[in-house]
Amino acid sequence: MEIIDISRDLIKTPVYPGDPEGYVDPIFSLRAGDNCNLNSIYTCLHTATHVDAPLHFIDGGVTIDVFPPDLFIGECVVVEAPPGPITGAFAEENFPWQDAERLLIKGNGLSYLMESSAYYVVDSGIKLVGTDSQTIGISGSNQIVHRALLTSNIPIIEGLDLSAVEPGRYFLMAQPLKISGVEAAPCRAVLVKDHLFWSGSRN
Repeated sequence: MEIIDISRDLIKTPVYPGDPEGYVDPIFSLRAGDNCNLNSIYTCLHTATHVDAPLHFIDGGVTIDVFPPDLFIGECVVVEAPPGPITGAFAEENFPWQDAERLLIKGNGLSYLMESSAYYVVDSGIKLVGTDSQTIGISGSNQIVHRALLTSNIPIIEGLDLSAVEPGRYFLMAQPLKISGVEAAPCRAVLVKDHLFWSGSRN
């Protein structure tokens, strides 16, 4: 069983344009003569690998702590997409809605859903979508794309690192931090390759 880390570093990863930079604030230090090392951290909730909840774009929407953990654990499919906008036609031909309920899009950080492909995801029954881009939506329609997915309570994982991942089927574990009342949270995402599944009926 091979485990692939698909998370980006929370502090070292460049932030989305306009978002605040994160930093580690040292409180105590052994080298300074304190009894222990102790740090606090400041970060935008949308830095590096993170999960968007509906509250991000929907007033009164579901917050990140409301999502059940098992939504972020299970079989997924990684699909490679060309740089630029992902059309509805591309989604219909390449997004495997019959094979998995979790979809990760590998586009080298340069692929973005259009409104048509976002609504295809919604209509297909996919219950989680992730991307290796900083944001899921194409410029000019980013808010529309987010709203299309989040209105249907589909969480969005952004900022994945899929550089070492080949397209195919994996087992995903990407639970966001449990933070009450907020619109997003960082997560540590991994893929398990060559996994085994057990169903309720075994042979």
